[in-house]
Amino acid sequence: MPHQTFAPIAIRTLVASLTAALLLSVTALSPSQAHDRKDETPRVAVVSAFAPEMAILRQELTDASEHSLNGVIFATGTLEGRQVVLFLSGISIVNAAMTVQLALDHFRVERIVFSGIAGGVDPGLNIGDVVIADRWGQYLEMLFAREVDEGWVTVPIFEYPYANFGMMFPRSVTVVRSDAGEPETRFWFQTDEEMLAGARQAAAHVKLSHCTAEDSCLDEIPRIVVGGSGISGSAFIDNTAFRAWAFETFGARVLDMESAAVAHVAYANDVPFIAIRSLADLAGGGDGANQMEVFLNLAAFNATEVVKALLREMPGKS
Repeated sequence: MPHQTFAPIAIRTLVASLTAALLLSVTALSPSQAHDRKDETPRVAVVSAFAPEMAILRQELTDASEHSLNGVIFATGTLEGRQVVLFLSGISIVNAAMTVQLALDHFRVERIVFSGIAGGVDPGLNIGDVVIADRWGQYLEMLFAREVDEGWVTVPIFEYPYANFGMMFPRSVTVVRSDAGEPETRFWFQTDEEMLAGARQAAAHVKLSHCTAEDSCLDEIPRIVVGGSGISGSAFIDNTAFRAWAFETFGARVLDMESAAVAHVAYANDVPFIAIRSLADLAGGGDGANQMEVFLNLAAFNATEVVKALLREMPGKS
């Protein structure tokens, strides 16, 4: 169905100008005005979306101490020879962005490693595989378009870089950072190249599990895939048609509810970022019922194994 775009240029210019002014006024506030940093030890933030992953990592944390900030528990200590701060992001976009920014305000975070389970979008991937994408986008930043006889009417103050799914038109987001002269509009946020290189090295040394503790085993031996695109949004996807659209439209290998938000926060704060996502289901692509509950713990274990290997291979001291 075709779509049309209608709106006066003057309105578009006014809205864009007001948005830019508002965003610039926000960036005038330094992070210390919101929270005073309490910990000056250089650390890697190791962030998990689900409690099973964090439980595994916490067991291996040495010299551990806990800090509670706004009800979120942050654990500092040493993991795989690195000074780290471990915490749960909470599920979904807002929780992930909020907790990561809280960590950046209170700890001297030099890198962010995010891990979690996810839905597989690439038809070539299977449950248990681990994906380390080289870029992340927020696919649910959308316009829900007005339907007319001729198709869909979009609002021209936004950019629409990708094809629509019915009335749903993906759009870019506006982001500000201290070294930029003005707000910029972008869809993708890149993974740090040095950490991607470390992930490739780590992948050669990790053996992934393919059976659960209850002896439910995968048909294929899981593998680690580095590169490609990942997308995030505040929806649990278990729909075959939407999965196919996400793969065809974005070239996405994996879909989750947090990583792109963390990548956005990392970019705004100029902190290197990487996400490690282990497939617990196929986002509607498998036969029969969704299998997330069956393979959640297996996927969590595989994700933590890759996180630990990455920490060992990561360049620099922290």
